[in-house]
Amino acid sequence: MTDLLQAHAVADAERYLELARGVLDIEADAVRALKARLGEAFLRAHRLMLGTRGRVVVTGMGKSGHIARKIASTLASTGTPAFFMHPGEASHGDLGMITEEDVVVAISYSGESDEILKVLPLIKRRGAPVIAITGRPRSTLAVEADVHLDAAVEKEACPLNLAPTASTTATLALGDALAIALLEGRGFTSVEFAHFHPGGKLGAMLKFVRDIMHTGTAIPTRPLGARMSDAVVEMSSKGFGCVCIVDRNGDIAGIITDGDLRRHMRPDLLTATVDEVMTRNPRTIAPGMLATEVLDTINSSKPAVTVLIVAEGRKPVGIVHVHDVLRAGVA
Repeated sequence: MTDLLQAHAVADAERYLELARGVLDIEADAVRALKARLGEAFLRAHRLMLGTRGRVVVTGMGKSGHIARKIASTLASTGTPAFFMHPGEASHGDLGMITEEDVVVAISYSGESDEILKVLPLIKRRGAPVIAITGRPRSTLAVEADVHLDAAVEKEACPLNLAPTASTTATLALGDALAIALLEGRGFTSVEFAHFHPGGKLGAMLKFVRDIMHTGTAIPTRPLGARMSDAVVEMSSKGFGCVCIVDRNGDIAGIITDGDLRRHMRPDLLTATVDEVMTRNPRTIAPGMLATEVLDTINSSKPAVTVLIVAEGRKPVGIVHVHDVLRAGVA
């Protein structure tokens, strides 16, 4: 009996895995099918959203509403001011959120959502252009919109062909395509992205060198011509395992690291000058560099380094240790 139950369990497991793989195939095919439909309608929608002086208002009901929220969030985080408006609440005062300078993206797979069709004439009366995303090009919403984007799918991934699955995936992908095309159109940069994502792991990855570097008297420095005994004291007291050597103008002339000390070890080392020991023209980083780029620089450096001088031009303005990057939560 136990063997029979185990055999049934194995058979069920295989069936579930096969079903799950089928879902992924159906949804992947639905997204791929969108590529052939991208054309003038997509570009018109892009132009409307890129050119608006207001915001992009995304609306949808039910599962489409969840997708609309995600699209609005992605747009907002990639440089296109956007927010979600619940179509049911719109007829109870929230329609006041929309101005004639805004663009409305209305999502309804059937194109016949009562809540959206109820407020559609009022939206158009306010003068805001409407971009519809539906699965039915001849639906009321598609016909009444200024631009229609076709998100039709051959079938849902649901075995009953009822639960929105492939259709919501396709709609979400279409929204992402718009967001990234708008990002490119605005010339949106990683620096601007960092301003919109200050929290969590992503925020840590988008911190700048200026946010984590040590400055002022914390920077170990000694002038050209100084004795190595002074440089070693400075190196030890500041605790970075290096000392930055500067010329009479305060520009970086070189660096002395623990490795340099080992390579130049000799009886008269402490009476030598820093000029004899330093590595000239050391690699530096800028305060506006992202912390993730610092980690990449450290990892790719040959020979290996654990600390980098931060410079503006040739002036040392800070110092960053690999531990500073790790404490910031980048890795």
